[in-house]
Amino acid sequence: MRVLALLDGTLADPESPVVRVDDLGLLRGDGVFETVLVVDGRPRELAAHLDRLVASAAMLELPAPDRAAFDRAVGAVLDAWAGGRELVMRLVHTRGVEGGDGTPTGFVLGSEINPATLRHRADGIAAVTLERGFDEGLARRAPWLLLGAKSLSYAVNMAALREAERRGAADVLFTTSDGLVLEGPTSTVIAASDGILRTTPTALGILPGTTQAALFRAAERAGWVTKVESLRVADLRAADGVFLASSIRRITRVHTLDGEPLTDSAALHAELTALYESEY
Repeated sequence: MRVLALLDGTLADPESPVVRVDDLGLLRGDGVFETVLVVDGRPRELAAHLDRLVASAAMLELPAPDRAAFDRAVGAVLDAWAGGRELVMRLVHTRGVEGGDGTPTGFVLGSEINPATLRHRADGIAAVTLERGFDEGLARRAPWLLLGAKSLSYAVNMAALREAERRGAADVLFTTSDGLVLEGPTSTVIAASDGILRTTPTALGILPGTTQAALFRAAERAGWVTKVESLRVADLRAADGVFLASSIRRITRVHTLDGEPLTDSAALHAELTALYESEY
């Protein structure tokens, strides 16, 4: 099932054309998006996702997204949804048509969650490390590369996932050319050791994780220490557990890295998942 809403709050047929062929989001990936999990009719971290949509748009020098309009479209999707208790909502904002008057294109699409995502949540995943092709200082030196923006230009991320599949894995942990851990193509990396949760700093040019932030809030209340600091692959191998946090997959454990089994973290995964769910 899919439900499509335009920013004026009206519903559109998801099987019919909505985006023009000369839209710059389609032609050049010149746009931004967010993916929001909805459970039992309640969007998770919607305000944080809208904040990130606005921040990404500013990095691309796009017209600012109309938050009230996106809220209206989200409400329309939720009101019309008649599928399962969980759905994924994609909020899309592009520069609009080439040579147009500058009016951006925006919409919200609700759809079912891929069954593979549910399997990954339950069973964990194998991942591989792949170099992202830049060093730790590039985001600061070259802001025009838009590192840390959630743009529609996801070709590299999708290519990395295909490479992971060729290597017999389901996901990727990107690294810098100087060996620091970054993020996954669609997730934030978390390492757990001795009551400490660690994740990598956004200064490296990665997205601030909404799911990671929710988990850290809950974990701190439960007595965990949380840190944002640089990690290397060796730190992941030595950890009690390695996890990928994302809106739709929630907290997913990595059981194998580059073909080598990691520490069994099934019990720890259950604990962290319960902490994350306690936020809602």
